[in-house]
Amino acid sequence: QVQLVESGGGLVQPGGSLRLSCAASGSSIRFAAMGWYRQAPGKQREGVAGITRGGYINYADSVKGRATISRDNAKNTVYLQMNSLKPEDTAFYYCNKWPTPYEYWGPGTQVTVSS
Repeated sequence: QVQLVESGGGLVQPGGSLRLSCAASGSSIRFAAMGWYRQAPGKQREGVAGITRGGYINYADSVKGRATISRDNAKNTVYLQMNSLKPEDTAFYYCNKWPTPYEYWGPGTQVTVSS
């Protein structure tokens, strides 16, 4: 089965930017639609952005215009560029198959937006 490891999170001020990475191993993700999800404290996990193997992209309304998802199949990696970050973007961010995730999840990467 594929293993997913997210990185790139951190503490950032409102208005700042982060680039999240998701490295897959154990299996190629090149033929899978992949996406980013997030879970804020006390809230359910939600989909943020997804990209098909053909490059079709969709975004949640909450991040539209501020997020860019991309993938590098040669590196078996998916990225999420987040700009103009807001405190409400604070959450653990995960990558997984899109729109129906695998049952297993990576450790996630924490994003905290605070001044």
